[in-house]
Amino acid sequence: MRKTLALVSLSLGIALVNPVWSVFAQQVPSLPPIPIPVPGQPEILPPSQPSQPQQILQPLIPVDIETICSSSYSCVGWDEQIWGGNGKRGDFKALLIAIDNSLRYLTTDKAITVYQNYPIREITLDRVRRSLQRFRQLVVSSDSPAQLQAAVSREFVFYQSVGNDGNGNVKFTAYYEPVYLASRVRTSVYKYPIYRRPLDFDKWAKPHPKRIELEGKDGLLGKKSLLHGLELFWFRDRLDAYLVQIQGSAQLKLTNGTTTSVGYAGGTDYPWTSIGGELAKDSKLPLKGLTMPVLIEYFQHNPKEMNNYLPRWERFVFFQETNGTPATGSIRVPVTPERSIATDKSVMPPGALALINTSLPYPAWGGQLVHRTVSRYVLDQDTGSAIKGPGRVDYFMGTGKLAGDRAGVTGGNGKLYYLLLKQ
Repeated sequence: MRKTLALVSLSLGIALVNPVWSVFAQQVPSLPPIPIPVPGQPEILPPSQPSQPQQILQPLIPVDIETICSSSYSCVGWDEQIWGGNGKRGDFKALLIAIDNSLRYLTTDKAITVYQNYPIREITLDRVRRSLQRFRQLVVSSDSPAQLQAAVSREFVFYQSVGNDGNGNVKFTAYYEPVYLASRVRTSVYKYPIYRRPLDFDKWAKPHPKRIELEGKDGLLGKKSLLHGLELFWFRDRLDAYLVQIQGSAQLKLTNGTTTSVGYAGGTDYPWTSIGGELAKDSKLPLKGLTMPVLIEYFQHNPKEMNNYLPRWERFVFFQETNGTPATGSIRVPVTPERSIATDKSVMPPGALALINTSLPYPAWGGQLVHRTVSRYVLDQDTGSAIKGPGRVDYFMGTGKLAGDRAGVTGGNGKLYYLLLKQ
């Protein structure tokens, strides 16, 4: 699914889940900035010294959770959202569904292959599966955050991500699945298409055609496009069609009164380019506070600027109709709102139980979004093209406008742990 959904933080990058994408990751002023490592360069050794193999730092290291807890309430693992309270409903059932989705993945041949090659020896398919099964039992039998926290602390080992700085600092963004108006046919109003994947796409020569070659500078290349005849749905706003590509999936309300959805079906071979970052680089918008609403408002007031900036992301994404099915992550199971995350699957264990500790936005009086620090049990079920290394997490907010608003202002430092039963 990630398809990757929310990437409004266009300035920071997107998580591209197979079919859902990350919104625009945003900076949260109240959180300390994350040191961004400079891409590594080969170490230059004195001529007299033979080159030594570079030591590879494991992405996850076991930690004693009690040493980082000042109190039970502030300690990781105190997840109030499971049971709810103060007039808010919990998501107990949603958490169980997310666990069951991961357990289903762990029975597949793909999971077997992935874990045979997973770099941390003690993190095995069997251990990940047993950990999920036991955690599920504990959730069902617990009556409060404190009871679950105590049981988890007794029975599980916490493996902390080394983060992007080696000290456990992880950059968090969020993604969501949008809902857009669309048409099955082109009209004078609905004229910006998204496309099916070409049948011969695997035979396309590389480098692939760039975005501007496939849809034109204004998104209306039409019959001159190599993709003509593959139009899947039409949108009335060019930015909508573009954001669907960023997010990788979407729910659609059609002009004939029906609903459906689209999901990721492939894409051309180009890296992510942050449109928000491009605008900031050109001093069109300040990088600080660059959220999805700010970006959308800018293009609404300056529509011709889309011709300049949208083609800078050269990658082009194809879709398939998914008939209203839930957004699906890279491990081919549905992602669950606020219980699924996207990480780099080359270093993090797919489908595994994880725990995040970070600041997330929540609706408050007057339509405002207020950040608060939370501890949240999640399942690692997605990935993203811009989610690289142990220092990045993309958090799935859900579907619709509120999810998008929240995802658009999510960003900042946090901690990431994986939970495995003690050996």
